[in-house]
Amino acid sequence: MTRWSEADIADQTGRTVLVTGANSGLGLRTAEVLAGKGARVLLACRSAERGAKALEQIRAAAAGAAPELIPLDLSELASVRAAAVSVRERTGDALDVLVNNAGVMATARGRTADGFELQFGTNHLGHAALTWLLLPALRGGRHARVVTLSSVMAIGARIDLEDPNADHRRYNPATAYGQSKLANQVFAVELDRRLRAAGDDVLSVAAHPGYTSTGLGGGMARTYTNPVVRSIIAGGHRIGEALFAQNVRQGALPQLYAATADDVAGGDYIAPGGLGGLRGSPVRTRPLSAARSESLGAKLWDVTAKLTGVTPDPA
Repeated sequence: MTRWSEADIADQTGRTVLVTGANSGLGLRTAEVLAGKGARVLLACRSAERGAKALEQIRAAAAGAAPELIPLDLSELASVRAAAVSVRERTGDALDVLVNNAGVMATARGRTADGFELQFGTNHLGHAALTWLLLPALRGGRHARVVTLSSVMAIGARIDLEDPNADHRRYNPATAYGQSKLANQVFAVELDRRLRAAGDDVLSVAAHPGYTSTGLGGGMARTYTNPVVRSIIAGGHRIGEALFAQNVRQGALPQLYAATADDVAGGDYIAPGGLGGLRGSPVRTRPLSAARSESLGAKLWDVTAKLTGVTPDPA
């Protein structure tokens, strides 16, 4: 397993996969690989223009592939609901894999259409709502899986359950990002815990890409108004990428492994196996201790339901 690669992915013919944020980076690579292995791939994208370009790229790379575009803006719950309805209709309630890949990273303070802090609202609340709304379709799939992308930035992060949207505390882009990615991991484990208790044949797995050059990291520097701080962070990011970052093909392997490998179990955390989890071939590892906390999982589950207004599934 230490040398697992795309070549180890079994034939995916007959399986239907939905990938959020599939117009670029890790999402596009994941969709491209799975389409090349025979899967029917649905690309959930916010931008119709970028989504259309991704469709053409996948068709060109995977002979016979017929990817489909699903409009989805995770920062708007109305869009999340509409996308879930569209997916259920198109698949006839038979979805085999949901890859919760999309995300925004270390953005300047902003709000979603529903008033949530942008990173928490997009990365966690949007994906959690989408997952709950698609559970009926996932139950209709074959040995279905939900793969939710976390990050090394979840290490050392905490979730402020009393003020998750930073309404009453100072906003920090990196702290907010870490909270959102820890929430992704906590949600993935709690979802699997509840699926097992309900006797559902659906796995929930978390994954992270390590330090991958996707273009998101460079945006962190631009959120700082102080030019000196901005220059220091930008320079550090460039050096870090040059020394440690892996390319998108390598960075997508953990979520591809989580989506396809036979030995994946519910509640697993798939991560790069080398250099402190920053790079390397994917391995199965334990989620962070915070993610394994049943108390935190239950509290986040309830807070998420209250904020989104979506009925949790399993109830």
